[in-house]
Amino acid sequence: MSSTISSSLASLSTNATGNATTGSTASASTPNTGNLANTSAQGTLASAGIGSGLNVSQLVSQLMSVAQAPVTLYNQQIASYQTELSAYGQLSAATYAFQTALGGLTSASGFQALTATPSNTTVMTATADQTAKPGNYAVNVSQLAQAQTLVAAGQTSTSAAIGTGASTQISFQFGAISGGSVTNGTYSGAAFTQDSTKGGGSVTIDSSNNSLQGIADAINKAGVGVTASLVNDGSGTPWRLSLSSTQSGAHSAMKISVSGDPALQSLLGEDPAGTQNLTQTQAAQSAALTVNGLAINSDSNSVSQAIAGVKLNLTGTGASTVTVAQDNSAATTNVQAFVQAYNTLQSTVSTLAAPGGGTGTAGPLAGQFNVEQVQTQLRRTLSGTMTDVNGNSGTLADVGITFQKDGSLALDSTKLASVLSANPGEVASLFAQNAVASDSGVKFVSAPPGAAAGKYAITVGAMATQGSLTGSAAASTTITAGSNDGLTLVIDGVTASLTLPAGTYTPATLASAVQGAINGNATFSKAGVSATVSQTNGVLGMTSTSYGGHSFVSAAGSAVTSLLGGAPATKQGTDISGTINGLPARGSGQTLIGLTGSSVDGISVQVTSGSSGARGSLALSQGFANVLNGLAGSFNGAAGLITGATNTLNSEITSTNNEITRVNQQLSLLQATYTAQFTALDTTIASLNSTQSYLTGQFNSLASTTSYIYSNAR
Repeated sequence: MSSTISSSLASLSTNATGNATTGSTASASTPNTGNLANTSAQGTLASAGIGSGLNVSQLVSQLMSVAQAPVTLYNQQIASYQTELSAYGQLSAATYAFQTALGGLTSASGFQALTATPSNTTVMTATADQTAKPGNYAVNVSQLAQAQTLVAAGQTSTSAAIGTGASTQISFQFGAISGGSVTNGTYSGAAFTQDSTKGGGSVTIDSSNNSLQGIADAINKAGVGVTASLVNDGSGTPWRLSLSSTQSGAHSAMKISVSGDPALQSLLGEDPAGTQNLTQTQAAQSAALTVNGLAINSDSNSVSQAIAGVKLNLTGTGASTVTVAQDNSAATTNVQAFVQAYNTLQSTVSTLAAPGGGTGTAGPLAGQFNVEQVQTQLRRTLSGTMTDVNGNSGTLADVGITFQKDGSLALDSTKLASVLSANPGEVASLFAQNAVASDSGVKFVSAPPGAAAGKYAITVGAMATQGSLTGSAAASTTITAGSNDGLTLVIDGVTASLTLPAGTYTPATLASAVQGAINGNATFSKAGVSATVSQTNGVLGMTSTSYGGHSFVSAAGSAVTSLLGGAPATKQGTDISGTINGLPARGSGQTLIGLTGSSVDGISVQVTSGSSGARGSLALSQGFANVLNGLAGSFNGAAGLITGATNTLNSEITSTNNEITRVNQQLSLLQATYTAQFTALDTTIASLNSTQSYLTGQFNSLASTTSYIYSNAR
């Protein structure tokens, strides 16, 4: 540029002294040859071909395209990382699917399934659990269980008020009616014995609900173990309140105590051993049957105590044979699913880690150490042996599972069926976790898959205890409605208010009444807490059914002094203490749990009976399914092989994205610099072009003047 301007200025100087050829004007687009002896000065200045038409945007774009090359490479690297991440996702999914397939093999009960088949399905259906014993059982059902139903005297309306509306307490108790006789639904000379194991409760009736419909609704809402309904018998007073126990059996007959409005008392009061204002339309009745000639009674038509491990659901009377037999179908299906899931996992690993070469295509995880380790560790475990609680060792080949040349597993179904039929317990021990305690008072609860097989000594420092509340004086055996019938209990941190049925009791029947009120309370039953009530020489005691530091019973309310005296004693429960294999264990109720981080971490046993001291040992075996489940789970754990690889890739992606951000920031600065420089250059060119135009004009003017003078001089 500067040389062009210098040449133009030099040409102007030459022509000014007259040392120039005669010239004619040339086009502004004429190329500049740089030879002023052969061209006019005007042509020389106009032919440079540069100026304000410079395309700054295009120049900067082209330069930035070159500068963007590192970002392109980084994005290609991220795409590669994403491909690997996706591949690890496939591997993770395959390991989870493998774990799912192992689920049916981790419990010994899955290998000990039994079926119970009745010959007469009109009499019963049956199911069996793993504790049942194979065999044939002759069953004869002579009577089905049923619930008691009572019907009140007829009323002309379902909505008309009954009585004055005074607050009235209706209390329900359940028990057995014995002795005497029943005629037209009314007992004579009978006795009623409350069953404290069955719930009950109270319902309050006042002016807001003292109609037949209101009473029925209140009973149904209260959940006291009674279903109320209205029946129209078509008579002059057609509407009758029907009350049915929600439980069947001879021990579910109702006693109904009413305190308050005399009209309600005369309508609903029902004491099988006294005044009866309702009519029994269906008696409380237990099921009666024989099993191999042995007589059995059951409060329910669902009978579990007749044949060990077998549940009979009675549907009619008559005879049937129940056949209990081994059922290996579920175990076979689970083993087949395990083999198939492993082969799917193996295929996935082989595809993802394919080395390539020749005509093959390399997998996205070819040569990855983590993938190789997943495959190696699984194969090593599958090829190993497992030792059961009796010290016997076994391999997968013992049940017909072997490795093929391609690394997959094959199942010999015939061999598996033979072993399952001959000894399902051995197959269970080979696959599932199993544990046996030498002390009958010690029960195995759980152990993690990683727990080492072997024997663990159990020692109890102190047995767990229950929370209790003991009266300080003999209980008053008279309960009066609205006076001493209210009791608020706290059992294991759960609070509920009870209303005791008014009446005169013996210490034993009073204990049963309180027990029934506790069992029938919806708050306690929903929370899964309860307490047993007993009496010794007239003094009542309440004991939580749970064990441990959370076990506690306290009482308040109008009935406390009458029931428990002025200073009842409260005793909180304590947790068990002891060791597992000589190492300290945490106590939770009756359960000892190995401490986190120790070699007995997670091993749990429940000590339900006996005393402190050495309590024998727990023999533990894991089985292939449990070990493989733990191993597969570890791959995706916080420190697992798959997790580690994905964390590394995600870290690389984050780092590369940060580098792209840094480079883009530099490119933005570079682009700004290029734009500024070329813009300045374009401005300079425009300025020089303007100067060129000015000088060209001046030169043309001077040339014309010089030509005129020269012509006149001649």
